[in-house]
Amino acid sequence: MSNKLKKLVIYLAMLSIFVPIIILAIWGFTSSWVYPKLTPSEYSLRGIEYILNKENLRTMVNSLIIAIVVSLITILITVPAAYSLTIYNFKGKKLIELLILSPIIIPLISVAMGIHITFLKLNIANTLLGVIIINIIPCIPYSVRILSDTYKIIGNKFEIQAKTLGANKKEIFIKITLPLLAPGIMSAFSMCFIISFSQYFLTMLIGGGKIITYPMVMFPYIQSGDRLLSSLYSLVFIAISLIVLFIMQSIVNKFFKSQIKLID
Repeated sequence: MSNKLKKLVIYLAMLSIFVPIIILAIWGFTSSWVYPKLTPSEYSLRGIEYILNKENLRTMVNSLIIAIVVSLITILITVPAAYSLTIYNFKGKKLIELLILSPIIIPLISVAMGIHITFLKLNIANTLLGVIIINIIPCIPYSVRILSDTYKIIGNKFEIQAKTLGANKKEIFIKITLPLLAPGIMSAFSMCFIISFSQYFLTMLIGGGKIITYPMVMFPYIQSGDRLLSSLYSLVFIAISLIVLFIMQSIVNKFFKSQIKLID
């Protein structure tokens, strides 16, 4: 592929990303934009008033807390799971891998209905705990795949060497495994955060309308055709996701810089 063709592909990719965002930004402050006019006829700050409403801000904070908790719990579950599936060979390994990937393969709506019945029997439906648990399920397959790929790259040769030199399991995990696994953990955390933060159907079903998250507020405006509010909500949604990704990337960079200083 020639350099000109590469540049053309890059420019087209950038246009496909930024043009829709620019249109969303324009619609976020537009109350009237009628065809065939190239510019909006009327502007409005109604969307800003809605976004900065105390109730909306509270909903945003609740969504952030739920997404962060879900991501942390998912990482705690999938780190040992990915390690076992990558490093060890045992009977039923393929079956367990298939079960872990089943939330992606099987339509989630059919699984969610059965889980909802179980949650009703356990009295955790329409509760924050139920919403957190149901949000973990679609995150697990992605986290396991990301961490498994990371384990395949780093292997366990450094752990074996540390064990040979007399390090115990705790020291091996904290000083060897965790630093090497850090980029994979951050990537998995970011993916889990986006999945949980954007979850609509599962939260609505298990939360029963009592646990309100950001997508539950955003989607009705999209369905109703209110372009002003749906555009602004979409922009905020994108901004929050990008901020989380930027924070995770910054943490990884600082971590590796500190490790390099220790080595020097």
